[in-house]
Parts: sequence; structure tokens; C-alpha cells
Amino acid sequence: MLSELRRRVAAARRRLYRFERRELRSLRRWLETTSNLLHVSVLLFVPLLVGLVTLLATSVEVVSFLLFPPLASGTYTLFAEPEGRYSDPRTFVGGLTLGALCGWAAVELTAAAYGVPTAAVGLDAGAAALGVFLTAAATWALNLELPTAFSTALLVLVTGTAQFAYVVAVALSASLVAVVFAVWRREFYEERARYLYRTTEADDHVVVPMRGETAEHAAMLGARIAAAHDAGKVVLLDVVDDEEVAAAEREHIESDAEYVEDADSAAEERAADVAARELEQRAARIETEVGVPCDVVVAAANGSPAGTVLSTAAEANCDLVVAPFECADDGALTPFLRTLFGSDVDVVALQSTGERTRWRRIMVPVRSASDVAHAMLDYAERLAGRGGSISVCSCIDAERERRRTESMLANLTETVGTRCETRVSRSSIESFVERNDAHYDLVFLGASTDRSAASKFLSRPTYERVRDLETDIALVHTA
Repeated sequence: MLSELRRRVAAARRRLYRFERRELRSLRRWLETTSNLLHVSVLLFVPLLVGLVTLLATSVEVVSFLLFPPLASGTYTLFAEPEGRYSDPRTFVGGLTLGALCGWAAVELTAAAYGVPTAAVGLDAGAAALGVFLTAAATWALNLELPTAFSTALLVLVTGTAQFAYVVAVALSASLVAVVFAVWRREFYEERARYLYRTTEADDHVVVPMRGETAEHAAMLGARIAAAHDAGKVVLLDVVDDEEVAAAEREHIESDAEYVEDADSAAEERAADVAARELEQRAARIETEVGVPCDVVVAAANGSPAGTVLSTAAEANCDLVVAPFECADDGALTPFLRTLFGSDVDVVALQSTGERTRWRRIMVPVRSASDVAHAMLDYAERLAGRGGSISVCSCIDAERERRRTESMLANLTETVGTRCETRVSRSSIESFVERNDAHYDLVFLGASTDRSAASKFLSRPTYERVRDLETDIALVHTA
């Protein structure tokens, strides 16, 4: 009874752990979209910073509540659009402070003109107009234009005798917010690829199943992806199937009859030896040309070939499979690739059209800012290097979608170090790719593993719709 209870508790714990991993993975993928990340940052930082300033204000009992409306709206602008026109810390602090100074100057000038104390000016129309005029002129002249500067200029009018204290409070509070924002933008937002986009730190151990006529090209692609990281390595895998074992067995029986009783194991070992020698020669060429460590593994097929590849990847601590592309006559994927694309390992399938083993000009068509899009951009950056170029493209149905799409592409490419351009087209994705493929060495496409069966039925995956391209294609699946 006790053992049964322990077994159930252990099973429940495993299910909870799997659930937590799925939820964390889903949360990370959701945060990979820049707009979602910015919304979360606004929800966290704007309330916290306003609360902190409020705490400080109640401690010193000098700062008026009138400080908070422009400070809150300005803080929102900073974190909601960290690359926007008004999201420079210098502009933020200088604009708010300059607006308060101009409002204070307007109150002093109005009081002098009327011959009354500054506290008696109050909500005077002339003072308000003068404060706005001075703010517009000063912020324009000093290149500190900020919408909330006009708020601080006007709010000075209702601070009574605390105009100077208000100006000082605006400068100090804005400086505090600006420091936090600058640290957040430099240490997290601009480095978000390192924290959120899993492939930028992973996918440096690559296993390549050596299948088909283009296996050498797939191996070179995998090697160049792995070589971008110092810890990168490549594992060339040959799965010995029944036909190879049978041929080696017949040869062994004819030449070494005394070992007929051990023919099965000896034939498999001999086939593995032959495959290993070929793999070692290929591995040596890869190490010489690419400069990345390359190991060889020969595995006997145990179940499906794809299952053998995945088990070998797990045993060799590999987090990416780069395989030659395979499809049936109707364009559908082979069971081998379907199994790989359905696994929890990242997969890249290369459809090679020539003898190219280096890819420097790369096209990356995307539908949205997803984990697949980030993975394709990361692989493209590794392959292109500093001297290459990347073109990130998206196709739209209506002109009203252009601005949103351009913003999405800009957010995607902000973390790319390689020379990168963005393109938005009104044409269909297949016609766009077929019209421009000759200008590129490689086109990355998503494997559509995140789409439902109904979606695939209504619209076939892009890789099935493009035909007769002059360049290589790489299909990408992320776990």
C-alpha cells in the first residue's frame, strides 16, 4: 500500500514537473515577441518607479502630488517605446526639467508684470500661454522636445509658493527614472536575445545524419552553425541499415568461413567500420575547412532511423539536428523528417540545389515574431557572419498592415549583429521567394510544425508551395 502511494506521488510529481516545463516554455516563447516583453516591462516598472518616487516624496514632505502625472506618462513612454523618438534618458530628464523651469520663469515674469507675489499668479491665462511658449521655444532650441514637458510647465502654476521645490523634484525624480530605464535598456532589453531567445545560447552541439546525396552539404551547414559558438561541435552520424549489414555479412562469410556462427554481429561490426572510415574522412575535411571539432558515430538501426538519430542526439548531448531534406513525389515530407519535426529537438532540414558549402547572403521570410522566426534569424546570423547580409521579409495582404509589419520586422532585427535589411511585399510568399531567390545563397523557411492540421489543409506549408528555386532552402523546426 505504501509503495503504491509512493508510486502515485512520484507520477504526480513528474506530471507537475512536465506541466511546469511546458508553461515556462510557453511563457518564454510569449516573451520572445517584443511587444509582449514591452507590455510586461510597463506593467512592472511604471508602477514600481511611481511608487518609489511617491515613497520618497512622502518621506521628504516637499514634493507635490502634481509631479506624478507627467512623471507617470513619461515613464510609460520610455518603457513602451525604448527605441522611440522620446525614449532618450537625456531628453526625458532635460525635457521635464526644462518644462518646469519655463513654467517657473513664466510665473515670475507674470508676477513682475502684474506687480504681485508669485503665489498670487495662480491659473493665469497669460502665465499659462507664456509658459507653453517658453517651453516650446527652449525644448526646440536645445533639442529636448518632449510632450510631457508642457505638463510640468503648466503644473508649476498651481504649486503656490513651491515652484522651485517643484522644479528640483522634477529633476531628481526624472533622473531616478532615467537611470533605471538606461540600465534596463542596456543590460536587458538590448541583450534580450541572450536571455530569451534560446537558440542564441543553445544549438552549438549539432548531430548530422549522413543520409542521401546531399549529406555532405548538410554536414557543412551544421558545422558552420556550430562554429559560431566557442563550445560548438558536430557529430556525423551514420545509421547502418539492414541492406548494409546483409552485404557486409555475405562478404564476411565468403572470406572468413570459420566465423560463420558469429556472422550477424561480425557483419554489423564490419559495416560499421567501413562507414566509420568514410565518416572520419568527412570529419577531417570539416575540421580543416570550418575549424570546429567533429566526431563520428556509427549506430545500428534500432527501430526507425529517425528514432536512432534522436536517441544518438540525446546520448551525445546534441541540441540540434541538421539533416538533408527528403520528400515524396507529391512534395510531402518523408516519415523520417516528419518524426524529426515532431520531436522535442530543434531541427534544420537542408534542401541543397548545388555544390554550395558556404552561405553568406540569406533570406528569412517570416509571418510573425515567433520562436521560429528568432531561431531562423539566429542561424542566419551565424552563417552570414560579419561580412554577409540577411534580408528579413514578410508578405502582407493589405496596405493597412504595412506599418505594423514593418514595426514587427524592426523588433526582430534589432538583436541581429550582421548587416540586415527588412522588406515588406504585397505579393504572395511563394511568388516573392521565387522572384528573389537568385539573389541569395540560402532561404530559411519555417517547417509549419506550430500550425494546426486544419490550417495546413486550408493553406499548404510554404515549402510545399515553392518550386524550382535556384538557391538552397533550409526548413526550421523548434522544440
